[in-house]
Order: sequence, then structure tokens, then C-alpha cells
Amino acid sequence: MTEERVAPSAARLTESLRDIGYDTPTAIADLIDNAIAAGAREVHVDFEFHGRDSAIVVSDDGEGMPINGLHEALRFGSRRDYKPGELGRFGLGLKTASFSQCRRLTVLSKYRRGRGSVNRRTLDLDLVAARDEWLIHEGQASAVVRERDAQLGATGSGTTVVLENLDRVLNERTANSGVGKRRLKNASTKVAEHLSVVFHRYLSGSAAAGKVNIIVDGQKLKAWDPFASTCEQTQLLPGQVFSITVDGTAHDVRVQRYVLPAKNEFDTVEEFDALSGPLKWNRQQGLYFYRVDRLVQFGGWSGLRGLDEHTKLARASIDFPTELDVAFQLNVAKMKINLPPEIRPMLEKPIQELCIHAGERYRRAGGEDRVHSTKKSAGETDLLAVGVALRAAALRSGGLESLEKTLKLLKETSPSIYRNLGLM
Repeated sequence: MTEERVAPSAARLTESLRDIGYDTPTAIADLIDNAIAAGAREVHVDFEFHGRDSAIVVSDDGEGMPINGLHEALRFGSRRDYKPGELGRFGLGLKTASFSQCRRLTVLSKYRRGRGSVNRRTLDLDLVAARDEWLIHEGQASAVVRERDAQLGATGSGTTVVLENLDRVLNERTANSGVGKRRLKNASTKVAEHLSVVFHRYLSGSAAAGKVNIIVDGQKLKAWDPFASTCEQTQLLPGQVFSITVDGTAHDVRVQRYVLPAKNEFDTVEEFDALSGPLKWNRQQGLYFYRVDRLVQFGGWSGLRGLDEHTKLARASIDFPTELDVAFQLNVAKMKINLPPEIRPMLEKPIQELCIHAGERYRRAGGEDRVHSTKKSAGETDLLAVGVALRAAALRSGGLESLEKTLKLLKETSPSIYRNLGLM
């Protein structure tokens, strides 16, 4: 058999890998994954405006990398193996996340167990395009890189990632103007908001790996807890554990359900508004998927049910281990999953119970009166209240299964009444 080597075009492939689906916040989050995996306790994200020479810098105090580790980190599709429980997955994140925002990536690293020197390498897409080769170099450094090199040299260990030629962040025509400066500032604000959500367990110290401080442009981030877990009024329902078997080994998926306080149960309107989250109350309800304590996807019910004003107080966390990455179809950007079909039926009853509790709390707080002021008829309003009350009573009495059979028949025989009960 004759075999021939067919190498991909470095220039074409690197350009295509820029469009995997990152935006600036998710790209920076992927870089912070690497910092946490390296044992960092503190990560700084700095947006430095210098016109066309602006840079985004992510620096950490982790263990750093030796020179061979740095070479491997800059390889597309790193050959390193990822252990269970590591935030990394595909060996692409550093490159794809960075180049989704820039054309020039420089990594500086000082290895904790090394000789104390800083290793530096640059991967420049313009050079790759000109030579059509996978090339890294230690060539002439920019002013930003030289400054960061000196800072890292004065520390114990760590890694600094410098993104330059920010063609996906700044417009070439306005990069040197006030418009460019405002654009970079807006990117910084969005990144800070996103990181406070995605890494809230690390920021609060509740992650298994311990507390990690993240500082964006000099401001230490505060954790945004989507479940208001420290609030006395938050209702915590019994946890659930389900198993998915992969290659003959069972792995646990852990579900925790929360009914958040209604608006009138908060001390201030500001507290209620803060808990609404980046998607606001209705779209923030639903499932929150965690992998190694890092929030991957949040909001919505993953097809288990639809969004509903009456269930906006319902949220649930779902933790899955890295061994189930394939089962959950985790994407390269680590920002999207698909609910495995084998776990979907297991979740239906727990989520239904959660939504019944949330609907009852919403109704008790007077939510029905506010919402139904826009309904077409008083009769419809009454039926919606009846639907919530029926399911809540059945849940407490242990007759939920029997009620569901009745409602299934009602859906077939009188679909309009079923809809008006708020059961769709």
C-alpha cells in the first residue's frame, strides 16, 4: 500500500480556525481556564489602549511552563493528554480563543521548577500566511511584551498571554480614535460581567480547586451566584444524582434545584434586579451546566419545557464530569452542550417538581395579578392560577403522577383548556 503525506495549508487552516464561535468574553474565559489549570490563585486581565498597538493581556501566578511545554501549548491540537477533572479538552483553546480576537499571540512563561528565566514565543498569523508554515518565533518584541517580560521576570512563576493586532476587537479605521478607546472599554466591561458569572464558584471559593481571584483592569471581580444560595428565602429542593455509562463505566451527573425568592421577598429592588443576571429573569430561568465547577451553559430548559413567566424563579445546576464531555457534546469553545438523550427522561420529573414549586411561590407573591393584567379575559387568568394550584397540591399530597395522567387526557380532549391552565 502506498501512503502519501498530505499536510494542510497552515495559512488556510489558521484563518478558518478563527471562526469557531468565540466572542471576546468567551475567548478570555477560555484563556482563564488555562490559568486555573496551571494552579493560578490570581489572574489579571488588562485591556491596554495604545491605538492600533492596543493589547489584551491575561497574566497569572500559576506554575508556568518550561520551554518544551511552551512549544506544545502553541501547537494547534496539542499532543498533551488531559486528565479527568482538567478544564482543558481539545488542545486548541489557547490558539483558537486568542486568534478569534487578534492576529499576533505572544506567550511568556516562567516555570516554577525552572532556572528562573522567562521563556517567550510568538505565533503571528501574518507570518504564517506569508510562509504557509506552522512557525513560532522569539523575534522582536513590542513595547507591551517587553514590559510584561520584565514584570514576569520579577515574580516567582506564572504565564502571561499577550494578544496584539486586535483586528476582531478594533476597527482599523477608528483604532487610533476615541471610538476605538470606547470600544476597548466596552469589551472590558462585557468580559468582566461574563467572568463573574462563568467563574462564580472560583471567585467565591466554593469550587473544589479553591478560591481564584480575577482582576479586570484593576477591579477585583465579585461572584454572581445565580441561585442566591446564601439568601435565607431561597428554597433548596432535594438533590438528585443520575448515572450515565460510557465505555462500561458509570459517571454521576448531579442536579441541585433552587426556587429563588420573589421580588417582594428581597430587602431592596436592587437586590432583585442584580439576581436577574445578564439574560434577565425570564431567560435566566432554567438549567445551569457546570464542568469542573466552571459554568458552561446557562438559561433555558434544553428542550424539557418552554420559558414561562410563572416559572422564572426556577433554576437548577447540573454538574457533569469531564469523562462525559462527549456525551454532553461539549464544543471547542466550551460554551455549549447538548443534553444527552439518556438523561433527558430522568430529568423530566425533578424539573417538573421544581417548576411547580416555583409557580406556587410566584402566585403567592402576587405575580399572577401583575402578569394577567395583560391577558385577554378574567377567565383565562383564573384558569392559570388553578393550574399552578392543582399541581402544587398534587405534589404535596403525593398524587402528582395520577394528576399527570389526568392532565394528559385533558390535553388530548380539551387542548384549549389545557393551554389556559398554563400547562404547555
